[in-house]
This record gives sequence, C-alpha cells and structure tokens, in this order.
Amino acid sequence: MKTHYKKLQNNDYIGAYSLDEGQELTVTIESVSKKMVIGDKGKADECTVAQLKGQKPMILNATNCKTIANIYKSPYIEDWVGKDITLFATTTNLKGETVECLRIRPTTPIILDDIIALFKLKQKGLSQAEFLRAQTIIETKEVSSYAKL
Repeated sequence: MKTHYKKLQNNDYIGAYSLDEGQELTVTIESVSKKMVIGDKGKADECTVAQLKGQKPMILNATNCKTIANIYKSPYIEDWVGKDITLFATTTNLKGETVECLRIRPTTPIILDDIIALFKLKQKGLSQAEFLRAQTIIETKEVSSYAKL
C-alpha cells in the first residue's frame, strides 16, 4: 500500500487522499453548517462543512450537496443529519487542471444492519451457496462487496 503525500500534512478535513485506491467509505452525517476554512495557502473561505461520525469533517461543494439532496430527496441540511453517505475518490477538471476530489455515491448506502435483517427474513429461501456467501459478507463486513449483492 502506498501513502499519499497529503496524508502526511495532517489536514483538518477528509479528502480524496484519505481513501486508498478503489476504497469507498460509508459515513454518517452528524451536522452540516457554514464554517470558515483556511486553505493550504492561508486563504480563508466560508464553506459548507459536514461533520462526520468518527471521521474528519468534509467540505461539501455544490456537486456533493446536490448528490446528498437527491439521495435523500430533500434540499434541507437538517434532513441530512443521521443519514449515511458513501464517499469515493475520483478526479475532476478544475480551472483546466485534473485534480483529485471526493465524491458521494448517488445511491443510498446499504447498511450492515439492513443486510442482516434481510438475511434473516430470506435465509430459508436461499440456496446453500447464497446462504454461505451472505453469511461470509455479514461476518467479515465486506463493505466493498455490498454493491455486488
């Protein structure tokens, strides 16, 4: 595993560099508000910031705000509190330059508790192979495999 140079700078916010290549991270929004953020070059900007349970906060740009609003069918930040979002790293074009960015999957994340509840409801109708695979996913919490279900 390689280390992104920005991980060594101890930034105050989660960013694309916080995730390993191909990694996704499902987090819970604790709050969203406007905050003054000091950039790498010392410039202060007022930004929309999401406080994330157990993680560094995330600066929400317009694209990520629209994605959350679409996922949860509400433009109101108060409705986002307690909701889960799945983050992934990608790139975008910014002022003619390709830069890394953190984005939000445009679907509601699958929550382990939901999988366990569904598994309990459906386990009698599963084939032996399906039963063993579902049990393995639940036991090892293979978050990256959820999309394959």
